[in-house]
Amino acid sequence: MGGWLAKLGLGLKKSSQKISSGISDIFTKRKVNAETLEELEELLISADMGVQASMQIIKEFSRRKLDKELSGEEIRVELAADIAKILQSCEFPLVIDDSKKPFVILMVGVNGAGKTTSIGKLAAKFKAQGKQISFIAGDTFRAAAVEQLKVWGERNHARVFYKETGADAAGVVFDGLKEAIAQGDDIVFVDTAGRLQNKKGLMEELQKVVRVIKKIIPDAPHSTLLTIDATTGQNALAQVIAFKEMVDVNGLIVTKLDGSAKGGILAAVAKETLIPIHYIGVGEGIDDMDVFYADEFARNLLDA
Repeated sequence: MGGWLAKLGLGLKKSSQKISSGISDIFTKRKVNAETLEELEELLISADMGVQASMQIIKEFSRRKLDKELSGEEIRVELAADIAKILQSCEFPLVIDDSKKPFVILMVGVNGAGKTTSIGKLAAKFKAQGKQISFIAGDTFRAAAVEQLKVWGERNHARVFYKETGADAAGVVFDGLKEAIAQGDDIVFVDTAGRLQNKKGLMEELQKVVRVIKKIIPDAPHSTLLTIDATTGQNALAQVIAFKEMVDVNGLIVTKLDGSAKGGILAAVAKETLIPIHYIGVGEGIDDMDVFYADEFARNLLDA
């Protein structure tokens, strides 16, 4: 855990530097008052926390601290606690139910968000727990997606079920699930396409995939995970809302938190969607993704 916390601190450095220096600029020799609070709210919104979350954080903070002169560090500690309160509503680990075999995880998200990489990193975690895992290459339009999945399959000693480029995605998923059952897999990851620009076509395809999964395993998918790229800021929130309309997204993976100063997006997502955030990623390495904890994330986000 110590190693991960150090990585998290480094990964959120761009975000924490932006917010910390902003707080110092606002409150140098100035009290917490209506004027400085307004500036603070603007800072939080600019850090991609969204209007709703930022307003709630300011409201909570001002209730306790109005007309006081506080150091930058004191303000960061206080704000971290208020941000953690919002994030705690989404702090739920991904639980694999061993009685459901195979446990089917449907992975969704736009191309480039890190979906296939997330599959590989999660598979490594479950493999370390002794689980037998397979991947189904449901993104049949991009040969590169299948090749990437194969690379992760080799790394994790996980079987990859795929067909030729352009094959019917639902058909691939149907046959892949049959194979997973026959092989006695514990967990099967279903990768999917993510061309959000053609939302209607993508929606129909994803819904067809879900119907096919249910034909074979009526209570599956057992988990539908959406991967979002933190560097896209408010666009990531829009993706959560868009995918939620298509399929029953019940968990999030947030990637590339080290890539920009937009770490605040988790507060916006938590406040406006309440979807559990299972994992966060702060780098490319296989160990650079770990379980999301609200308190440690909020503290690292504000360097508190």
